[in-house]
Amino acid sequence: MNPTPFLNLDRVIHEKGRLGLMSLLAASPELSFTELRDTLHMTDGNLTTHIRTLQEAGYVSIAKSFQNNRPLTTCALTPSGRKAFTAYINLLEEIIQQTKPR
Repeated sequence: MNPTPFLNLDRVIHEKGRLGLMSLLAASPELSFTELRDTLHMTDGNLTTHIRTLQEAGYVSIAKSFQNNRPLTTCALTPSGRKAFTAYINLLEEIIQQTKPR
């Protein structure tokens, strides 16, 4: 088995919480903080930390606005985030192919 794909996994995305975030955002143009928190069953602080890590990596953008006079924070994948997530998924597929019986 070739270990290279394992060594090339993006550690920013690979963490369970961030993988969940990236997966949800890859399937939607944008999601609110509340939608992400409730879907992933995370605390506000935990979600904020994961979003910040993804934002610092350039994978996620944050928009703040108001809806019905209430603050609304939304998140979306950036083009580089979408590219990184696609590369991550492709690498996982390569790993899976290596482990399938022949």
